[in-house]
Amino acid sequence: MDRDDLLDRISDHVLAHGLIGLSLRPVAAAVGTSDRMLIYHFTSRDALVSAVVARTSERAVAQVEALPGAASVRSGVNRLWAAYQTQPLSRCLDVYCQAAATGLIGREPYLSDARASNAAWAAALRDYFMRCGASPRRVGRIVTLVDSALYGFHLDLTTDRPTELARGVDDLALAAQAIAG
Repeated sequence: MDRDDLLDRISDHVLAHGLIGLSLRPVAAAVGTSDRMLIYHFTSRDALVSAVVARTSERAVAQVEALPGAASVRSGVNRLWAAYQTQPLSRCLDVYCQAAATGLIGREPYLSDARASNAAWAAALRDYFMRCGASPRRVGRIVTLVDSALYGFHLDLTTDRPTELARGVDDLALAAQAIAG
């Protein structure tokens, strides 16, 4: 099994079981290898976790890139929110949130990978909102507002009612549409 295949298997495992508490021996057993092979391919647990967060972020970006444009920025925000609640995007976002919640994103070796993932994510959102009619001049503001807010709404799914969150997302969508002009 090469490094790429191994990373995909481990990423699938993390998507199914979560990132918090990830240990080398149990994950190695779950994907059919040894902890020594994980160290051989990734050098450390930190490097492995960083690679998994980057891989799941790549998968999330691919989901956004595959979204068709909407008739307006407002409907685009609502469509994006619907996508946040479906698989595999929802689980990919969960992995990033778990990494952030455990303090991994703000320090190396995660910081560099997180910055690269964030840049790719923002580019995918920019392209998506431009497909929804946002102007190149204003799309950056829309991405900043919507990205931060939807992550918060995504975290709130565990405690709040989806219908209440949908109303809040539509309020966000109205604000994004106002920015779009």
